[in-house]
This record gives sequence, structure tokens and C-alpha cells, in this order.
Amino acid sequence: MPPRPPAASPPSSSFVADVSRFLGGFRWAFMPLGLLALVAVGVHSAADTLDDRLLAVVDRADATFDSLVGRYDVTAPMVEWLSLELRTRLARLLALAWELSADLVLALPALGYRESSAPKPAEAWKAALGTEAAKPSWRALWTRCLRRPTPMRWLRPLATAAVALAGACAVARLVQGTVYLSWRELMGDGVADGMARGLAVATLVGVLASLGWRAVLRNLQHADAACEAEGGKGALRRGLVGCAVVVPLAVAAVVDASPVLSFLR
Repeated sequence: MPPRPPAASPPSSSFVADVSRFLGGFRWAFMPLGLLALVAVGVHSAADTLDDRLLAVVDRADATFDSLVGRYDVTAPMVEWLSLELRTRLARLLALAWELSADLVLALPALGYRESSAPKPAEAWKAALGTEAAKPSWRALWTRCLRRPTPMRWLRPLATAAVALAGACAVARLVQGTVYLSWRELMGDGVADGMARGLAVATLVGVLASLGWRAVLRNLQHADAACEAEGGKGALRRGLVGCAVVVPLAVAAVVDASPVLSFLR
């Protein structure tokens, strides 16, 4: 009887693959934190562009107040209440409060991000029988967004997309400046500038491809769950205050804090 051939040993994986699988086990932790950081950076970039506008609003309010109290001798000393330094500090405090409020609206839902595999047939049968809660797919979320539109379902994801783009641009600018300043003495201005722009574009695309779209879909999921919990006309009123907070920041993020074309010029 011929001897049995030895069993084939399982192929050994490389060290890089082992490290990749080990780090992949922590995606449940660093993916939500990455989404939170991206949205927070984008909100901060948009809020930075509103400082001067808020100072102009405070100056106009102060001028209106001065014109009212300056008419009478008794109230005339009140004109000196708000100096330029106090107005600047007030504008900065308003920008900070606005930024933190937008973080609560857009960034905190990112902590609820979870990745899950497609349901198996048995699990699908359980969901159909009502023994297991079925989570809506992204296609179902978009379908409800189109068929039952609400301000929260539309404005929250669009605002998240705007601040995610601003956050990705901020990271890309950091990479561009660091690479250019580090390489220009070694390679010259022309080569360093071209390499810095190329790496900045790659960073911008990479951040949006890995984190940006996930942040948008997570906020869509959160908005859909909140609207479904209200139902009816209550869904139309749900989240209006939060939308009023984030929409101006989203506009500022697109107009002032997202210089996408600057990386290509």
C-alpha cells in the first residue's frame, strides 16, 4: 500500500496581510472617529470664513443700538458699551457657538456608523417573518428620500457633503503645504510644486472616497430614522432648527472653504 501523501500546509500569509487583518478588526472604532473628524474639520473650515461676516453683523447691530441710545442725554453713555475689541470677541464667540452647534447636528451622528455584511437568506426570512428587525438598504433610503421628501432628509446629507468636501480640502492643503516646503530646497520650486499639487489631489480624492461618502450616507440614515419615527406632518417639522444651523455653514463651505480648483492651477 503506497504511503499517504502529506497534507498540504496552508499557505503562509505575509506580514503586511497579517497587520492589515489585525488593523481591520478595529474598523468599528476608527471609521466612526474618522467620519467625526472629517465633518468637524469641514465645519471648522466653514466657520472660519464667517468670522468677518459675523463681525459685520455685530457692527451693524451696534450701530443701530448707538443710533437709538444716542438720541437722549440720559442714554448717551451707553454708546461706549461695545468697543471694537468687545465686538470682535463677540463675533468670535458667535462663530464658536455656531460651529459647536453644527458639530452636534452633523458630526455626532457619525459615531453611530456601523459596517455590516449583506444579510444571509436565513436572516432575510427571519426579517420577513418579523422575528428579526431588517435595516433598510441604501436604495430604500434614497427611494424614501425621493417619495417622501422632508427638509431633514434632503438638507442634512447635502450639508454633510459640503462640509466633508471642505474638510477634505483642508487636509489636502495641509499635505500640499508640507510637501512643498519640505521638498523645494531639495528638488526646486517647479518640481516641488508639481509633486505637492499631485499629492494634494490624491489626498482629496482618497479622503472623499474613503470617508466622505460614508459621512453623507450615515447622515441620510440618521435623518431617515428620525423622520420615520415622527411620521406624517411631524416628519416635515423634524430637525428644522438643525437645518437652519447647518445650511449657512454648508453654503460657506462650498463657496469659501472648498478651493478644489486651486490644486489644479
